[in-house]
Amino acid sequence: MNMNWSQTLESTEHTQVMGILNVTPDSFSDGGCYTSLESAVERARKIDEAGADIIDIGGESTRPGADPVSVQEEQERVLPILERITSNSDIDALVSVDTYKPKVAKAALDAGADMINDQNGLEDPEMQSLVAGRECKAVLMDAVNLPVDNTYRPETDDIVADVCERLEQRVERARAAGISDDQLILDPGIGFGTDTEGDLELLARTDEFTALGFPVLVGASRKSFATEFSDLPSNERVGSSLAAHLVAAKGGADIVRVHDVAETVTALRTAEDLWNRQLNQ
Repeated sequence: MNMNWSQTLESTEHTQVMGILNVTPDSFSDGGCYTSLESAVERARKIDEAGADIIDIGGESTRPGADPVSVQEEQERVLPILERITSNSDIDALVSVDTYKPKVAKAALDAGADMINDQNGLEDPEMQSLVAGRECKAVLMDAVNLPVDNTYRPETDDIVADVCERLEQRVERARAAGISDDQLILDPGIGFGTDTEGDLELLARTDEFTALGFPVLVGASRKSFATEFSDLPSNERVGSSLAAHLVAAKGGADIVRVHDVAETVTALRTAEDLWNRQLNQ
């Protein structure tokens, strides 16, 4: 591990930044950018230097229409860069691995990963046992639209209430598997079970997720809700991503998962200083 847990979420007063490192050829925004080991290492170094608290490594795309990846292929993508990062004393950030496959998660933890980011919400009993046994942090995401289908439209009277209910059910399942509350981080799953209106509602009401009593991660970076406000391609949605994550932070989000690390760190630290000044007036 790259940092002591005393340096992680529990000891910081600001919203932490999780920088995205997709070592995939087909992710929706940065697919193919970091498929070589050297380019991925350089990306990790830049994420860390920009002030990220966590680097989140992903080896399988969740974009609509993406092809499934085998355990072996995902490991071949993730493990080399993970091993390089965790052995690099110049990189201070914690390392998360974005996977729902227990075998990939186990190999990642063996290689030095600090936490698992599971889009399936720790649904797999084998993943539950792994997280319980290793006592590692785990992101428990609400996702009802996997693989992602852009034509999906949720039938709901209150999307936030529905997501809160499902997250609470997932927490109870994790507890029953022997996972302690202090291991869990909740993610409402922006883009993984809602349409544009639903995503905006989830972001606007982030405080209702923080009220569940667990750390909350929000990942809205470059996602399609931004098309409500502009026609920019995904890699140019910095403005909408910053706005979304500032709203999430104001609502109590503990971690934001982003592509544009330097811009997000600057925006968050500026906003947090201004919010504190307003409180102290």
